[in-house]
Amino acid sequence: MAKTIRIGTRDSELALWQAHTVQDQLENLGYKTELISVKSTGDLILDKPLYELGITGIFTKTLDVAMINGDVDIAVHSMKDVPTQLPNGIVQGAVLPRAATEDIFVFKKDKNATDFTKSVTIATGSLRRKAQWLNKYPKHQVVDLRGNVNTRLQKVADNDWAGAVFAKAGLERINLKPENHEVLDWMIPAPAQGAMVIAVMDNDAFCKEACAKLNDADAALTTKVEREFLRKLEGGCTAPIGAIAKIEDDHIHFHGALFSLDGTQKLEIKESIPVSECLDFGALCALKILEEGGRELMEAIKKEL
Repeated sequence: MAKTIRIGTRDSELALWQAHTVQDQLENLGYKTELISVKSTGDLILDKPLYELGITGIFTKTLDVAMINGDVDIAVHSMKDVPTQLPNGIVQGAVLPRAATEDIFVFKKDKNATDFTKSVTIATGSLRRKAQWLNKYPKHQVVDLRGNVNTRLQKVADNDWAGAVFAKAGLERINLKPENHEVLDWMIPAPAQGAMVIAVMDNDAFCKEACAKLNDADAALTTKVEREFLRKLEGGCTAPIGAIAKIEDDHIHFHGALFSLDGTQKLEIKESIPVSECLDFGALCALKILEEGGRELMEAIKKEL
């Protein structure tokens, strides 16, 4: 184990927490490691919504380049940020045990609860969250919210919004989940939300073997199904897509949906299948959505973005 594994990461608090988690686990197995942090385009450009930037993998591309150039050996990502099509030469090395998958709504500290029957303004930088919120609360206003977790929480405090939507896992990982929140159990999460993934070069047998020791089989399977669904629907286009797969009693239970940008349309699927028969399950669920109006809806989304 003479080789030092260079771990690439973004430099936000959450990204560094994730990288340190992988570092600790590898070092507990006897590997030598080094952290190397970089800033992604998604971290540097904060004055535009993500979908307007038109870059696939905006939070991962810089680390992809660093791996291909040989500057780092592996990269640690929030899996929901990773494009379903990995660059040539890069493969999925491991999916770590999954954290909470839910979204939560963080509201103002001076409010015991938010009265959603009123016309209020909430914030999110996610098309998926915006579309689902407007689907449930069509009279509300949704404004864009960018920046790392810490920045976004501060913006909630500084602005006259009812609150903002966050991934529960991200706030819990760095101990920033406030008491003034509620779990949005009706909101379908992003595919692979709550999961961490390690990317590695396909030709690096040493790092592939090391990372494989950290892989969680259930997390790898459920995220695979969700990302299959996303990839089949998306076709390279950003769209409001939610997906969650869970394993219970040797079955995979899947819930996925595609929304119009304004939330007025919702195409939804709920299916269960034995784990032993789950080959292409996510893609098959996506095909049912596409056949029931999804193709037309995706075309409309592409024209609007």
